[in-house]
Amino acid sequence: MLPRPPVQRAAPPWLHDAVLPQLPTLGDLAAWLEIEPEELDWFADRWRVPAQNAGTPVHHYSYKVVEKRDGRCRIIEVPKSRLRALQRKVLHGLLDRVPAHDAVHGFRRGRNTVTFAAPHAGKAVVIRFDLTDFFASVHAGRVYSLIRALGYPLGVARALTALCANRVPSAGLLAPDVRDRIDWQERQRYRNRHLPQGAPTSPALANLCAFRLDLRLAGLARSLGATYTRYADDLAFSGGDDLARMAERLELRVAAIAIEEGFAVNLRKTRVMRRGARQHLAGVVVNSHPNLARPEFDALKAVLTNCVRHGPASQNRDGHSNFRAHLAGRVAHAAMLNAARGAKLKGIFDQIEWNLGP
Repeated sequence: MLPRPPVQRAAPPWLHDAVLPQLPTLGDLAAWLEIEPEELDWFADRWRVPAQNAGTPVHHYSYKVVEKRDGRCRIIEVPKSRLRALQRKVLHGLLDRVPAHDAVHGFRRGRNTVTFAAPHAGKAVVIRFDLTDFFASVHAGRVYSLIRALGYPLGVARALTALCANRVPSAGLLAPDVRDRIDWQERQRYRNRHLPQGAPTSPALANLCAFRLDLRLAGLARSLGATYTRYADDLAFSGGDDLARMAERLELRVAAIAIEEGFAVNLRKTRVMRRGARQHLAGVVVNSHPNLARPEFDALKAVLTNCVRHGPASQNRDGHSNFRAHLAGRVAHAAMLNAARGAKLKGIFDQIEWNLGP
């Protein structure tokens, strides 16, 4: 008996308005990505590179170690140019058509740190939680399950998962500048296939794989008369005096839900911010209304002033390739939070002579 040809199932009912690409076969997927089937095999081969070897030219990622404030480190996994182009196609042609939970504000068009923080303005208490290794916590099996749930056949779901997941070779995890700055649990997350921080598909996939987490935390917030939003690995709750009194119990319930959904709360970074002290989320002060923190305003004003006096090259200490665009973005962010402060910064920015530096 001849096997039945693979069929793409209809999208689930909650996606009835979404128009997903029809990719019933690996040939269709390769054509949609505008590559040859052999190239798809190459990019989607999960076992081509031995786990121990990071230096082989057939590896599709390069690695960058970024130091955290506590002296530990984070590994940024950057896909090489051809794989990155394929991932962008998957992002814009497929993942962007699947909505995340409404409480999510990170990596979504039309949403940002201001929309994340604004619902918590003027509350008696604001409680912030931090998820540990947000991207690395999403393993390849969860990505595969998500893609299957969208209706894609087994082979196509496996190939899409392989295009978007990675494992860090042991040689990279045992390198002298990494070995002593990540713990055993983090090392295991990186060794298993997971969402790489640095791939364009990872933010959208992480948001979608965290849908149940957001659903449960939003339900928990409603049951307490509180508000919940999330920006990447930052979770925020806010409410009145009742929530303030049960802050410790909320911490335990949030941690338990996170563990059940495959994530972990970094309890050392939990912050309970009550009225009377500065309440801030993602750099946005929310005590009465969304506003720019005074130290951040002063620091940016000093940088702009020094750019006017000494030229922009003197202030580009982090080596931004387009320092002008970087500063313009920071000024625009300040203006979005506080129009008066933003106007002052814009006035200084307009005085900078950019022919004196990058």
